[in-house]
Amino acid sequence: MKNTFPSPLCLALLLTIAAATRVALAVDYEVTNTAIGTPGGNLFDSEISVDYTKQVLADATSFIWTTFNQGNEGDHKNIQIINGLIESLDGVAYTAGIAIHVSAQYIANFQGDVKTEITGVLYHESTHVWQWDGKGQASSGLIEGVADYVRLMAGYEPLDGHWVKPGQGDRWDQGYDVTARFLDYCGGLDSGFVAKLNAKMKDGYSNDFFVELLGKTVDQLFSDYKAAYAG
Repeated sequence: MKNTFPSPLCLALLLTIAAATRVALAVDYEVTNTAIGTPGGNLFDSEISVDYTKQVLADATSFIWTTFNQGNEGDHKNIQIINGLIESLDGVAYTAGIAIHVSAQYIANFQGDVKTEITGVLYHESTHVWQWDGKGQASSGLIEGVADYVRLMAGYEPLDGHWVKPGQGDRWDQGYDVTARFLDYCGGLDSGFVAKLNAKMKDGYSNDFFVELLGKTVDQLFSDYKAAYAG
């Protein structure tokens, strides 16, 4: 029987993932359901659970480091713990520092596979913990777009189909799914684009980063993106 071995590129990717997973497990993940007794808090306990959420946070961290090419400990933020909080609050979720707050009301009112939906939400919010924001200079649309890009790459695009289709949207930095789709297009031009863009955003932000990385202005790239999906 002929022996087959992974290509050097494949082997390097596997080693990067393994390293990221190993280090991600060194981060502590604390999850607290403060909405026990409410419909959403009870549904969280029965359909999602604290233990599952901790595992998702660890998996998301590993995936984010791999996506951002941050397999070595010195490549990413020095964070020792991430807190997940299930709370009674409006909206879906938000992240402040190392704390991810998820709405129990959203869990209660969601129609569909709530476990998969919250998994996707946690990937998005975990990205906010780890991503660089250009020292506050990057637009919120780009920040949210990178987070949804990670969710998209992880395979947790919302099942209800409410995200825009590729090519839709009015501005490249419109945010969330619109910007995520655009970043996915840019990633098709350079598979390491988002990792390189995030790395540049450690020390500041400029739209010129798109020129430096892809050779075109971000507005030209967005025009090309729109044209690629026209008709």
